[in-house]
Amino acid sequence: MTRIVLCYPTEPRHVAQIAAAAPDAEVIDAGQERVASELLSADIFCGHAKTPVPWDEVVRQGRLRWIQSSAAGLDHCLVPSVVQSQIVVSSASGVLADQVAEQTLALTTGLTRGLPTFFRAQQKREFIRRPTRDLTGATVGIIGFGGNGRRLADVLAPLRTRILATDMFPIHKPDCVAELWAPERLDELLAEVEFLILAAPLTEITRGMIDRGALAKMRRGSFLINVARGPLVVEPDLIAALESGQLAGAGVDVTAEEPLPVDSQLWTQPNVIITPHVGGQSATRIDDMTNFFCANLTRWQAGARLLNLVDKRLGYPSPDDTNAPAA
Repeated sequence: MTRIVLCYPTEPRHVAQIAAAAPDAEVIDAGQERVASELLSADIFCGHAKTPVPWDEVVRQGRLRWIQSSAAGLDHCLVPSVVQSQIVVSSASGVLADQVAEQTLALTTGLTRGLPTFFRAQQKREFIRRPTRDLTGATVGIIGFGGNGRRLADVLAPLRTRILATDMFPIHKPDCVAELWAPERLDELLAEVEFLILAAPLTEITRGMIDRGALAKMRRGSFLINVARGPLVVEPDLIAALESGQLAGAGVDVTAEEPLPVDSQLWTQPNVIITPHVGGQSATRIDDMTNFFCANLTRWQAGARLLNLVDKRLGYPSPDDTNAPAA
């Protein structure tokens, strides 16, 4: 019997929905507590293990055939042994794109409208006008143009922004984007944008890509927004750019280490908004993820090509496979 192991915060009705989509399978809601042991005898895994998993041993068992990540990012499961194996991997790219776009807007407009300054003033009961900035009409750069990046462009376009983007697959450019470039043109993008939004996956290529050199290429007084993965940014270099005024501010939903250590200098920067990796949160998140998994499970059983099928060598799906509907 096929064993489907789950590790995302399901309720009994979600487990029942998955069991109905695969009536001949055994569905195990392992949670974070039992995922490491249950994966050893799983045929299909859906979730995001946030506790240590013996992936090398899972691969040696030779039983696991498919990983459906419940996150867009895949750094939690794409270890070398999985990449080199025959295990099929699919992502949740696009499933939570609406929520990530909302989080990005909250961070960005919170900075432009001076909310950190005004929140501090509110606590002191100071009613004093301070300068603000505009997102409307600005030039915005998006690094990573997958499901989240494309939804971000849709949401930003009505603000009459000029949108530039880079992606490993610079194809299928929507009309609302002025330019969609290959990564080799990143320096050109950095020099033009007033707002830089990171929506790229964490891979060996993207790790640390926003360092002192990249930040120095940006316009003085620009903003950095990271709703992707913390290690894309070299945090000491980010702090230095904030303190020097090279950056006017930063909005970070993700950090290099999570939780962010209490002694991190990011906490004390007056021009930073920090949120605790909540960009993908939604009242319907588990419903949306379960619906998506069931749709892919139906495809799997029929031998059809999966939605969000990942190229494991790259670490993400190609644009032609990034076709999950936004939540």
